[in-house]
Amino acid sequence: MIEFYGERVNTVDSDFLDLPLRALAEAALSVARSGGATHADLRVHRVRSQSLALRDGGVQAAVDGVDAGLAVRVLVDGTWGFASHAELTADTAAATARQALEVARTLRPLNRDPVLWADEPVYPDAVWVSRYDLDPFAVPTADKVAILTDLSQRLLAADGVDHVTAHCVQVKEQTFYADLAGSTITQQRVRIQPQFEATTVDQAAGVFETMRTLAPPTGRGWEYLATDDHWDWTGELAA
Repeated sequence: MIEFYGERVNTVDSDFLDLPLRALAEAALSVARSGGATHADLRVHRVRSQSLALRDGGVQAAVDGVDAGLAVRVLVDGTWGFASHAELTADTAAATARQALEVARTLRPLNRDPVLWADEPVYPDAVWVSRYDLDPFAVPTADKVAILTDLSQRLLAADGVDHVTAHCVQVKEQTFYADLAGSTITQQRVRIQPQFEATTVDQAAGVFETMRTLAPPTGRGWEYLATDDHWDWTGELAA
């Protein structure tokens, strides 16, 4: 993270930038160019996620996941061709481009409305990162569980509340894009979705009622849940 005119500006994670992004682009786009594509682009996409679930202040699940892959899109004789693969190697990128070319050629006889590619500005080495103060994947899981537990206990202490469930999904999405025109764009965005649900049980009537928090998913970091600056958790849980 760097400072820019007094504002914090996040940077793309180094472990994503360390992937062979340029080599993948060169391998795929050179095949597409030699195969007659008038437009071609490569996307490398990686999604890191963590889901936390608590019931009555106790952890039920903590699941981490990472999904990554590449996709190639080509335009041949006015027809799109697509292909993708999970392996991030130059050989695979080239093979995926050849597959996309084959898809375009196969579909060409069926295409009655050829695509006309409009001129677009070129964006070499462009970088965009969403705004957030606390990267949720830089915060220890134990610290995040502690906050979820504290908020759950506040609800459990309220009159009439018998059970509380807490969920929090955090996602970091990273994309590298390159095309034949010369654009190379790297993006990183973070989003988070916390949710609490209180349950009251009427033992005599054999019924129960539930109420969830209203906080929407948002493109922010852990600060969305750790403070009341972006959502009034204290006020909502107290109500």
